[in-house]
Amino acid sequence: MEVKHGLGYQNYEDMMRNHIFYIDKTDFIREWWEYADKVTLITRPRRFGKTLNMSTIECFFSKRYEGRSDLFEGRKIWEDEAMRALQGTYPVIFMSFAGVKSGYVGGESEEIRLKNIESVKAAVKLILSDIYAKYRTIMKSEKFDDNDRAFFASVNDNMTDKTAQMAIWRLCSYLEIFYGKKAIVLLDEYDTPMQEAWLYGYWNEAVAFFKGFFVKTFKDNESMERGLITGITRISKESIFSELNHLEVVTTTSDKYAVGFGFTEEEVFRALDESGLGEHKEGVKKWYDGFTFGKYTDIYNPWSIISFIGKKGEYGTYWANTSSNDLVSTLIQTGEADVKKTVEDLLAGKSFTAPIDEQIVFSQLNGNTNAIWSLLLAAGYLKAIGREPLREDRTGDAEYTLTLTNREVWFMFRNMIKDWFGRNDVSVYYNEFINALLRDNVRKMNTFMNKVALHTFSYFDTGNKPSEETHPERFYHGFVLGMIVNLSDKYKVTSNRESGYGRYDVMIEPFDKTAKAFIFEFKVLDEDDDERTLEDTVANALAQIEEKQYETALIASGFAPENIRKYGFGFQGQKCLIG
Repeated sequence: MEVKHGLGYQNYEDMMRNHIFYIDKTDFIREWWEYADKVTLITRPRRFGKTLNMSTIECFFSKRYEGRSDLFEGRKIWEDEAMRALQGTYPVIFMSFAGVKSGYVGGESEEIRLKNIESVKAAVKLILSDIYAKYRTIMKSEKFDDNDRAFFASVNDNMTDKTAQMAIWRLCSYLEIFYGKKAIVLLDEYDTPMQEAWLYGYWNEAVAFFKGFFVKTFKDNESMERGLITGITRISKESIFSELNHLEVVTTTSDKYAVGFGFTEEEVFRALDESGLGEHKEGVKKWYDGFTFGKYTDIYNPWSIISFIGKKGEYGTYWANTSSNDLVSTLIQTGEADVKKTVEDLLAGKSFTAPIDEQIVFSQLNGNTNAIWSLLLAAGYLKAIGREPLREDRTGDAEYTLTLTNREVWFMFRNMIKDWFGRNDVSVYYNEFINALLRDNVRKMNTFMNKVALHTFSYFDTGNKPSEETHPERFYHGFVLGMIVNLSDKYKVTSNRESGYGRYDVMIEPFDKTAKAFIFEFKVLDEDDDERTLEDTVANALAQIEEKQYETALIASGFAPENIRKYGFGFQGQKCLIG
């Protein structure tokens, strides 16, 4: 039977029935069952097989699949006699919050068409109502009374918040009564609504709702045999998991279940050989390798590998394009200047060291740079290439050396930054500024730079909690990133590097040594430096370029002094003057 490299399959039964390409991960079921943790949370980046693994567990244990040995014969799990005896013997509740995202609620006016907690609650209630519908027939049993039937009927699209928080807890008890066995509860993508809550500013309301749900479902649930939760991030215990003291957490730095998600290099190379694409191993490794789980390196994301094989060896940003990357973009846009400078280094292929706390505290994302790197590591955009050994006297979080995961992620960052300056009029103004720069037209440089600044300050300087003060340095470091990716075909753009007797802010160096090179010095109007006007600020910026002899590096690399252009940029609020 021909194997099809189809995308989008997350249901194990569907994959087996349609003969879809599958790398056997069923031994994960045995491993998870034998560890016997009451409730387990496993975090992995998106598109790493979390949903498929959950579906596989459901197909293996659920009484709905009793007698379906055909789904597992020839798989690793079927080699274990003790596990074979468990197939189809448990009631299983499988739910996913992947689609629980903010929606517009209310009327047509902008003031009330806001993304909010009510749309999230409505989505969760719809999921719970659909789950109950699958078990509606059990209420016909004489094992249940009118009170049971009344609560069962109350779980509908219009249920109260309290009913929603208790729904899975009560369903587990009903299933135990009906089947005589406790239920297995599976929750996939648990953190999707929490990320939305932070992004759109209703975090506290979301915590209040989901905390009640998690406590009732996974802590106060004596009718639950095992619980398994998956997501991208490990949300801080201080929020929704504050009372789940028995939670076993397995993150990307853990050895546990390390090869149960994603493809190992051996699995990838074998698949390439079987598909007649063995000559692409080196290229595939450069583009898609780089994920590390615990001590296991060379882990690949399945989505990109299956896409690459399905497209007969065509390279592309398959994994990076499966999400809007809104959260990542917001964190970098609104982050401090140091965040943008680190991203600049990452795009240049460099690494950096930072303390990493795997418990993501979303409330810290607005002001804690290390919290941002922790989230990007959990989400798969960064990889750890080194870790400082823990010492007995160490305090604080473990420090990791981090870099971009692979070439695909590099392209994702590049395209994301391009999009910052590709929004409606901003794209026109940005391109006109660059054209004016290349033509030495300072008047038009001023005109278009002010239009770019006016349209982009808002999303470089504000997040879901806008700052009270304008921070021009956030804007111009974001602007530098834009130049780095937009001019990369003809220019090398660097910032804050040593040259001469000081430091310049930006140097734009063409690959053609006969073309014009540029030095920018950015300064904010500072009355303490006797600067009363932006003209004074620009004059000081230009004086600093001369005093520090910033052109030294360009002259040394072969540029003629007459081809070096020097510009001072003065900022006051959202106004800019170039001279």
